[in-house]
Amino acid sequence: MDVNVVLSSEEIIRGLKHYRRIAKDDLLRSTETDNPEAFRRHAEARRGIYADLTAVAETRSPADVVREALRMYQDLPFVSGPDIAQHTDIKGRENALENFFLMVGLEPKVRREVRSLRTPLN
Repeated sequence: MDVNVVLSSEEIIRGLKHYRRIAKDDLLRSTETDNPEAFRRHAEARRGIYADLTAVAETRSPADVVREALRMYQDLPFVSGPDIAQHTDIKGRENALENFFLMVGLEPKVRREVRSLRTPLN
């Protein structure tokens, strides 16, 4: 897939580091929420995605990082529903990848196309 990325690797790494800090803050605040376990798992899932993308950004081109993020997004099972406690890990990874797509300025059309390829969770 052809992607146009205007950010440098350093800018991507810096942005991912910022997102990881937010997720860490959420981890620390999880005990103050209505559902601490779900909130913690959601934050951990986001931190994991940001760490994985950072590792890619440290060795590959910005376009490769976006392609890897799109692959990860496509590989996620599609889940829906308002209950955050259900499928918390998947929702956390999905949220992290969508945050990343916003950060790099990925065209929403590309994300929607990849989202449509995701397989629903049985």
